[in-house]
Amino acid sequence: MTPKLYDFHLPLTPEELLKSGVVNQYVVQEVLSIRNLPSQFRAFQTAFRAQGPLAILEHFDTVYSILHHFRSIDPGLKEDILEFLIKVLSRHSQELPAILDNATLNVSDRSAHLNALKMNCYALIRLLESFETMTSQTSLMDLGLGGKGKKARARAAHGFDWEEERQPILQLLTQLFQLDIRHLWKHSVVEEEFVSLVTGCCYRLLENPTISHQKNCPTREAIARLLGVALTCYNHMLKTGQKCLQKLSRDTSGAKSFAAFLTELAEHIPAILMSIMCILLDHLDGESYMMRNAVLAAMAEMVLQVLNGDQLEEAAQDTRDQFLDTLQAHGHDVNSFVWSRVLQLFTRIVQQKALPLTHFQAVVTLAVGCLADKSVLVCKNAIQLLASFLANNPFSCKLSDTDLAGPLQKETQKLEEMRAKRQTAAALLDPEEEWEAMLPELKSTLQQLLKLPQEEEVPEKIAITETTEAVIGCIHQLLAKASYKQAIILTQEATGHFQESEPFSHMDPEEPEETRFLNLLGTIFKGPAASSQEKNPQGSAENMGPGQTDGKDQPNVSEHERPRGKDELVKQEMLVQYLQDAYSFSLKITEAIGIISKMMYENTTTVVQEVIEFFVMAFQFGVPQALFGVRRMLPFIWSKEPGVREAVLNAYRQLYLNPKGDSARAQAQALIQNLSLLLVDASLGTIQCLEEIFCEFVQKDELKPAVTQLLWEWATEKVPCSPLERCSSVILLGIMARGKPEIVGSNLDTLVSIGLDEKFPQDYRLAQQVCHAIANISDRRKPSLNKCHPPFRLPQEHRLFKRLQEMVTKGFGHPDPLWIPFKEVAVTLIYQLAEGPEGICAQILQGCAKQALEKLEEKSTSQKDPKTPMLPAFLLMNLLSLAGDVVLQQLIHLEQAVSRELCRRRVLWEEQEHKTKEPKENVSTETTMEEDGLVGATADYTEAELIRSICEMELLDGKQILAAFVPLLLKVCNNPGLYSNPELCAAASLALGKFCMISATFCDSQLRLLFTMLEKSSLPILRSNIMIATGDLAIRFPNLVDPWTPHLYARLRDPAQQVWKTAGLVMTHLILKDMVKVKGQVSEMAVLLIDPVPQIAALAKNFFNELSHKGNAIYNLLPDIISRLSDLEGGMEEEPFHTIMKHLLSYITKDKQTESLVEKLCQQFRRARTERQYRDLDYCVSQLPFTEQGLHKMLDNFDCFGDKLSDEATFNAFLSVVSKLRHGAKPEGKAIIDEFEQKLRACHTRGLDAIDELEIGQGSSQKTPSAKKQSAVPRPQHLASAAPDNDYVTPEPRCTTCRQPNTQQRTTKKKPRIVFSSDESSEEELSAEMTEDETPKKNTLIR
Repeated sequence: MTPKLYDFHLPLTPEELLKSGVVNQYVVQEVLSIRNLPSQFRAFQTAFRAQGPLAILEHFDTVYSILHHFRSIDPGLKEDILEFLIKVLSRHSQELPAILDNATLNVSDRSAHLNALKMNCYALIRLLESFETMTSQTSLMDLGLGGKGKKARARAAHGFDWEEERQPILQLLTQLFQLDIRHLWKHSVVEEEFVSLVTGCCYRLLENPTISHQKNCPTREAIARLLGVALTCYNHMLKTGQKCLQKLSRDTSGAKSFAAFLTELAEHIPAILMSIMCILLDHLDGESYMMRNAVLAAMAEMVLQVLNGDQLEEAAQDTRDQFLDTLQAHGHDVNSFVWSRVLQLFTRIVQQKALPLTHFQAVVTLAVGCLADKSVLVCKNAIQLLASFLANNPFSCKLSDTDLAGPLQKETQKLEEMRAKRQTAAALLDPEEEWEAMLPELKSTLQQLLKLPQEEEVPEKIAITETTEAVIGCIHQLLAKASYKQAIILTQEATGHFQESEPFSHMDPEEPEETRFLNLLGTIFKGPAASSQEKNPQGSAENMGPGQTDGKDQPNVSEHERPRGKDELVKQEMLVQYLQDAYSFSLKITEAIGIISKMMYENTTTVVQEVIEFFVMAFQFGVPQALFGVRRMLPFIWSKEPGVREAVLNAYRQLYLNPKGDSARAQAQALIQNLSLLLVDASLGTIQCLEEIFCEFVQKDELKPAVTQLLWEWATEKVPCSPLERCSSVILLGIMARGKPEIVGSNLDTLVSIGLDEKFPQDYRLAQQVCHAIANISDRRKPSLNKCHPPFRLPQEHRLFKRLQEMVTKGFGHPDPLWIPFKEVAVTLIYQLAEGPEGICAQILQGCAKQALEKLEEKSTSQKDPKTPMLPAFLLMNLLSLAGDVVLQQLIHLEQAVSRELCRRRVLWEEQEHKTKEPKENVSTETTMEEDGLVGATADYTEAELIRSICEMELLDGKQILAAFVPLLLKVCNNPGLYSNPELCAAASLALGKFCMISATFCDSQLRLLFTMLEKSSLPILRSNIMIATGDLAIRFPNLVDPWTPHLYARLRDPAQQVWKTAGLVMTHLILKDMVKVKGQVSEMAVLLIDPVPQIAALAKNFFNELSHKGNAIYNLLPDIISRLSDLEGGMEEEPFHTIMKHLLSYITKDKQTESLVEKLCQQFRRARTERQYRDLDYCVSQLPFTEQGLHKMLDNFDCFGDKLSDEATFNAFLSVVSKLRHGAKPEGKAIIDEFEQKLRACHTRGLDAIDELEIGQGSSQKTPSAKKQSAVPRPQHLASAAPDNDYVTPEPRCTTCRQPNTQQRTTKKKPRIVFSSDESSEEELSAEMTEDETPKKNTLIR
């Protein structure tokens, strides 16, 4: 066949080229053998050098033969044909522009170039697909061989690395498609098969799983460019969507690649993609979440790039709203990855301000709802979306619902008034306007009635009506109510009835009937005056006086004001809607803050970081509740996660270190004011966190000198400020002194003058903060690395200590409540900084005691009965509180400062000894180091023993001043009736706890008194104080406090909330530090899990969470907790019990724990006595994560609970266990599950005796299988074999010695007897006793 006389038709399959379908269609004449291929290929190359790209017309059979034998030919030939075809097509694409521009090109030449182009493209693309197929198969084979040598195997298979050759081919096809090749076809329309041929290879490449790898990024970009050209130049997208949809419905393996491709297309050409959205929408109902994400991302890109702006047409707005509604609907998708993607897309939309106000509330509600999701990714993206809403909200820079409520109410009331006025004006509308409004509908109704035959009779009311006015009024009312049909019928009848009465008598018979009725109805509705003016306007004008004018000629004020009033009403409605949207938005943000603040202490670091950033954003937009979150993030400064700690630092850096201001001083003033607000009502923990944060800032010189200067000006009152601002400035100076002690150290005298100078009245609050600030210059928190360096101390004669002594002594005699916290800080500061602090404090004690004695003498001389002098309660309280503070600080001073000083002097002495002493010969270095270590340890023990002996023997003996206060202290504590002042009792109990810290002997002698006060005192504050004191004593003297542990647990059920909260904190610390044995009384802590106070419930959850990290602690306690909580005497309701146990059982995650706990719980059924206890136990069993071994344990102990299955609740609980076991059960385990279920149902319907019948039936029907099962799962004995029914009281725990002889049963291990740790102490009294013989004597060591 002559090359220029045929047409090359692109085939769907290669076989189609071997047979002719139509006239002049090219057909492959011969498929060459493999042996002849090299010679024919060389002939093709020779022809190409002579004829150029048209050589393919005569040698296509050679190329077809190579493709046909592709798997069998030599790799070198494959590489050669690939390079050659690339060269041919590249040459053709270079020549085509000149050919296409040739106006004299004849039809035959055009046809030849078209055939050559299609042949070259077909050959190259089929070769590309062949290489791709072989590479995919090789990759699958390489999976079992490992990753090494993969490139070498690829080169051995192809002769080259195929992945490097794909990109040039795609670039060549892109270059070809960019030419204006459509002129080669008739009618200048490129055939669809040719475009599909080129783009089809792109889709096949995208189906390759490795296309998404990073190394194939250039290939993906080349595919995207080629498809982009096909889309823009050849309108290919419609066909793409249809074909890809069909492919993905058959095979979802390429969904990930296609989703990535679709997303990239949406980013670059969203407008073109919109044309096939109707096809892509079907993917939203598909199984692939990646495709759903891709389609949703495409919608978001269209909203951002195509459907964005205020000038959209109505159709475009509807499309945009539909896309947003679809996105919003998939915010509740079944897959959390889709949820997360939707939130990310909405975040982009909000950030680019493309979300209409009508969708704001709905999307914010969606984000708030997603905060409760379990997926970390969803929560994280929901927080990001809410932060974007805050940053890009169109309402206000300050979003306070309290501030917005007032304007909203005011403007809403104004709008209601405007609407009321408008309704009043509408009621007074001109009848002419109303008539014009109703005329079209009235005319239509009249025309319909006139066409119908007149069959209506005269209504009775007209027949009996006496006056015309009544009929006219009735017609007017019907017209006003829009009852046009009835009004026309009534008018027709009235026309015949009142022919001589006005206005019915003035109807002109020459006018058409429709016109007559309309005129008559108009006259009735508008009145005769208006109608006469309408008919005779000139006459009405003539009848006016000289001073009168027609209303239409003069300007009508109402007509001018009506549009203006309407515009004002619209503006007011828009204002109210704006305020309503802003208020609703602020309420949602407030709701979100409440949820997000609870997420702050999640374990996931990324969520915590997002929460911190959100609160920073909320605080910047003036949300009042955001300050709570800003404060709550402070403890994270101690986090071990560097990312979390850095997030807190960045948050406070962003919030407080970059204030707005025109000058450095203005910025410093704004910074100080913001920090002062943070210090309002700040706790000691908050201030410690701020110290850590600003210590970091100060050390890095991030705080400008203007801040420090302004703080000193406020503190010294050089700048006018309030007392609160002055106090805040001192606090901030103390915080900064943590980072640079010289800030306070260089101005110590100034600071003493500020807060400790003599004045009246004395400002103890300011003095207290001054003491805190000065304390930060000490090195107690920064122990020197060089132990030889002496500690920083000031001499006793320093002005600071004189002023402190004077203020404490002089303030002792005045009933100022701020004096007590001040003197505590003052005593602490003296012991931290003074040389010989015990001497200063002894003088303070002597001075205060002297004042008390003088006051007592004054009272005794002034009273009539000198035998019973009365001292004011506040003096006694101040004295005991001061003594308690001194004794505690003396103990700390001995164990820390004195101990360090002894160690320092010992090190100095040893160094001096080493210098003066000559080194001994023949002594190894290792021996010397070991001896030094032993000597050091011995010395440390000796020093500690010295300190202990001082505390035991000297501090409270009769020679020391502190011992003089012990009798008075004991007298106050032992006589609460005589000393009934609550504040005095609280101070005395706290002081007694501090005195007990000194000596183990004194503590042992006073423990009974402390616990009696803890039990019997009616003051919650006193019980809280003693709870804290006993907690400290349990750490210092654990063996002494151990027998009293039940009394500590008992405070968890104290009637006062303050006490049980304190008890929860104390017990949490003691248990987690292993200072107290974890006994069965820990059930009291479990009860706090359902406490109505959120802080207490959170404390209990944190306790069990930390306890779960301590080995098998919770597992060991669970049986005892269950038995105690299910005890009817405890009064625990069933629903709270379920809540507690569901939380505790969630910590049981190990299979061995579950199996053992199943056995223990089954044994507990024997001890149960009531239905309530049965239900509690079976609920606990149903909450466990069962395994096959756990089922075996349950079958072994079936006789423990089999007789309880008649109860419906118990039966349903065990059925739920069966349903759990069936999920994911192995085929071999299903038989055991079925057997267990049969036993359950048999016992439920017929009792425990039905088990025998069930076993007999199974034994007769399946002898061999039953024997096999018996060896795997031993049959449990029923209770009838142990004891008769009438003797059943409490079954003994199962053991091998109690069973009836049965030689066929397999031998089992002897089961251990279950004994709980608290069984021995369960009967202990929980009330402290005063009698000596009932005081616990045994000290149990903590191991």
